[in-house]
Amino acid sequence: MISLPNDTLAQQSAHIMYRDDACAKAMGMSIEKVEEGFAQLKMPITAQMLNGHKTCHGGQLFSLADTAFAYACNSQGHAAVASMCSIDFIRPGFEGDLLTATATMKHQGKRNGLYEVEITNQDGKTLALFHGRSHRLGHRLTGEQS
Repeated sequence: MISLPNDTLAQQSAHIMYRDDACAKAMGMSIEKVEEGFAQLKMPITAQMLNGHKTCHGGQLFSLADTAFAYACNSQGHAAVASMCSIDFIRPGFEGDLLTATATMKHQGKRNGLYEVEITNQDGKTLALFHGRSHRLGHRLTGEQS
């Protein structure tokens, strides 16, 4: 992802975050789309992500949802972190599935925001629903104080 002069603030924010996001890169996550209050990431399920039932480990699904949440809640250029989140696992994912995590802002106040993330597979079936609350840290992603 390269930052160009006509990039939106959301795209610039995603670039800043992804540059140092070793976890997302190691898990094979890619940013498909990012807009203000919205992020969509993809991730393939590999053999290393399977649990003893040969299905995708819930921690891997949580990491994907949490990462999409992070990109969405930082998309306005304000540094933000999770203050609460939960996930409901609906159905299993399997090796070879290509997952899409779509994070959507439901509310953004001065300091706190509410977000939902849906994880689907390549067939459009929902695997998990994630709900998160974000907290803005009081500075921009660039490090300047707001």
